[in-house]
Amino acid sequence: MSPSSTTQPTTQQWIERARRALPGGVSSPVRSFRSVGEEPLLAAKARGAHLFDLEGRRYVDYVQSFGALFGGHADPRIVEAIQDAAPLGTSFGLTSRGEIELAEAVLSALPWCERVRFVSSGTEAVMTAIRLARGITGRALVLRFDGCYHGHSDSMLVKAGSGAHAIAGASSAGVPDSLVADTVIAPLGDVEAVEQVVKTRGRELAAILVEGVPANSGLLVQDEGFVTALRELASRCGALLVLDEVITGFRVAPGGASERFDVTPDVVTLGKILGGGMPIGAVAGPARFLDRLAPLGPVYQAGTLSGNPVAMAAGLASVGMALDPIERARLDANAHGLEAALAPVCARAPFSLKPLFFGSLFWLWPGDGAPPRRPDSIGAIEKLRFQRLHARLRAHRVLLAPSLYEVGFVSTAHDAAVAAETATALQGALDDLAADESLRAAG
Repeated sequence: MSPSSTTQPTTQQWIERARRALPGGVSSPVRSFRSVGEEPLLAAKARGAHLFDLEGRRYVDYVQSFGALFGGHADPRIVEAIQDAAPLGTSFGLTSRGEIELAEAVLSALPWCERVRFVSSGTEAVMTAIRLARGITGRALVLRFDGCYHGHSDSMLVKAGSGAHAIAGASSAGVPDSLVADTVIAPLGDVEAVEQVVKTRGRELAAILVEGVPANSGLLVQDEGFVTALRELASRCGALLVLDEVITGFRVAPGGASERFDVTPDVVTLGKILGGGMPIGAVAGPARFLDRLAPLGPVYQAGTLSGNPVAMAAGLASVGMALDPIERARLDANAHGLEAALAPVCARAPFSLKPLFFGSLFWLWPGDGAPPRRPDSIGAIEKLRFQRLHARLRAHRVLLAPSLYEVGFVSTAHDAAVAAETATALQGALDDLAADESLRAAG
């Protein structure tokens, strides 16, 4: 056997193969690492708080499948649930016991909800919720907010956040003008702007759509009363308040942002933790709304893999952890511990760097001013600082999402030892950047 026949492909060769087979070498744009000017990181395996690349390098991982992992990578309880479910059938095309059990678990966490419809992604969940709102109200107009991201369906890519920031105009080619016309964009936190839309176009408005905590254009925490005000305005004009909890559901509280802010929306969309790392999404709400979906009502929605039995098993294990008081206390303690570990390191940084936390969501804000509440507060200097910081943290084996517009996620696996490891790596990264004058504020 010749030596060349046993040689494993290098990471760069895998990247080149990916670029020949996949658009941009990826199945989702942010994974290209273009936003931070780096080559992609290709994952080989992961466990708990750590991820390993193809060459065996270990990273503290705060991507955590963009928030889907409550217990960290390959949590034994989820792995066991998948292993138990898969031999019984990977897809039925029929309702299964696990689907009913997961629905009951969701309803136990959201007492204002009476029905759940499972789909295969957060994008599908939002798409279904908007169609449902339009079907219920007989109206077409949807109001949403600049800086919130609700998946990649056409009408949601009008000034979207997250990966769409890489596209000029923060929207997408291929979105018809007719759909844009049915979407109104308001600035985040601007209740007066929403009031004006309700006043002038309230009779056209089917839904007001907002993230529970805006976390796809950075961590843009709003005033506590913002969602409450939206609730009142939606009720005033007969529109539905749709709360997008794909990220915040089961993470910021057992009942998500609706529990945290003590606000009852009309419909909620779920994902991420709901599936424990398996593809999943859901729409939930009162029976009077959800029963408008087919087969009971005239609003059509279907999916071959909706309610997939393996995803349902993983989801039941994941939601079980998220509703366990001991597990929740561990998650909260880990988030507080990471914040305490990072704060003194950030205070010594050669440029302004603030660790912003909302429960187990966090963001390293590299800006000189107050934490932003809108995406237009993020400028060129913040992007440059993050780009350089991301590269140096990667060199010190800590992985943040490869975009300033994405946030980090803490799991129950990110314990005190991991927080200390992260703080040491951050200090090393900042030391590497200490002499870089381009990162200092002008003037």
